[in-house]
Amino acid sequence: MDSQQIFDALFGVICVLFGAIIKAMWDAVRDLKTDMKDITHNLHDNFVRKDDFKDSMKEIKEMLSKIFDKLDDKVSKDDFQKHKND
Repeated sequence: MDSQQIFDALFGVICVLFGAIIKAMWDAVRDLKTDMKDITHNLHDNFVRKDDFKDSMKEIKEMLSKIFDKLDDKVSKDDFQKHKND
């Protein structure tokens, strides 16, 4: 075997290994793209949008405010007894 044949054989082996690495990377990228699509589709099922959350929290805060206002207007039994005895 002369040096040209050895070089050609080594070059062929290197090209095959390089091709296998490139294919593995290509497959990994394809899998990542598929995973990203799945995450994007499932994102709306698992999480609430920020503006929807703010709207809901605003409603809850308004309800709590009304409840606290009603509680502030109520007279406790102790206060009632004090005013009754006076």
